[in-house]
Amino acid sequence: MTELADKAKTLLELHKPGDPVILPTVWDAWSANLAVSAGFTALTVGSHPVSDSIGKPDNEGITFGELTTRIKQITAAVDVPISVDIESGYGEDPKTLIDGLIDAGAVGLNIEDTVHSEGGRLREAQEHADFVAALRAASDATDVHVVVNARTDLFLKQVGDESDRVDRAIARMKLCVEAGADVLYPVGFHDDATQKRLTDELPLPVNAIGHPTKNNKAALAALGVGRVSFGPLFQMVLAERAAEVLAPWK
Repeated sequence: MTELADKAKTLLELHKPGDPVILPTVWDAWSANLAVSAGFTALTVGSHPVSDSIGKPDNEGITFGELTTRIKQITAAVDVPISVDIESGYGEDPKTLIDGLIDAGAVGLNIEDTVHSEGGRLREAQEHADFVAALRAASDATDVHVVVNARTDLFLKQVGDESDRVDRAIARMKLCVEAGADVLYPVGFHDDATQKRLTDELPLPVNAIGHPTKNNKAALAALGVGRVSFGPLFQMVLAERAAEVLAPWK
């Protein structure tokens, strides 16, 4: 447990606004080894690429048990801090989620506010914060400070009027701060002004999604971002390159 506690501490300390930690999004032992061999010292596991890797759909098309089985394979293969996208929780209670992640060797999580098991509804702002608080309490009951990355899909789902969407996202994220989140993830590809406003007005490191070949670390760093992950885009880029390599052999 001490080793995991140390990894959790390391993961949290890597989040530096203006000097973001880059967490390549992986899905199995092979992709994790690929990223570590390239020099990355922490990783995140994405729900979409994991689901794709076992032939099932994203949006909780797999079970939490299927996810943790894959996490155990990854943590057995690489000795770096691992954060895991747990979607909206797979219908499991926070203690089960925290215990399952720690048992699998993970030290961080993403929790989103889209409830896939209930028709894709968006949790109310306080409802989502309450879930974050319950995850924090479950983590605090262990020896591992699981790094909680609270995500909102307001931008991704284009919820409500665009004119006040940033205001609502900031308000929603601030409730997650009060609930004990460590990182904030208003997911979406934002223009520079919006991204800068998010990093300026939110009191914790902000996670931005990055495209592996179309974005760059320096530009996101200049906007104050504290963490960058790729979602399913790294896997998609590799799939495109594979198609290019294989095409002449048809």
